[in-house]
Amino acid sequence: MNDNQTTEIEIGSGNIFADLGLDDADELYTRTALGIQVMKSIREKGLNQKEAGKLLGLKRPEVSAIMRVKFSRFSQERLIGFLNRCEQKVTIQVSHHRRGEPYQEVTVAR
Repeated sequence: MNDNQTTEIEIGSGNIFADLGLDDADELYTRTALGIQVMKSIREKGLNQKEAGKLLGLKRPEVSAIMRVKFSRFSQERLIGFLNRCEQKVTIQVSHHRRGEPYQEVTVAR
């Protein structure tokens, strides 16, 4: 890097999909956040793919998709169901939207 070059830093919104200008950014963000929690739960339980498949009611390629962060194959509802099967409580809260806030948000309390 040349000393005369400057690096521009832009503060993100907290939703990379929105920052990229994707139309379905909120959906992608929520699905990704839920999927990551499913993946973490599988790892924390020390399950191999066969065991995870049995727990979640999935075939091995579907478990593999989760572990490879391919969450687009699963709806939010299915991901919530997987979390429930991993003994995770999922709470959905509806509140008034304020300017500048995302319409969908996932908060993890562990």
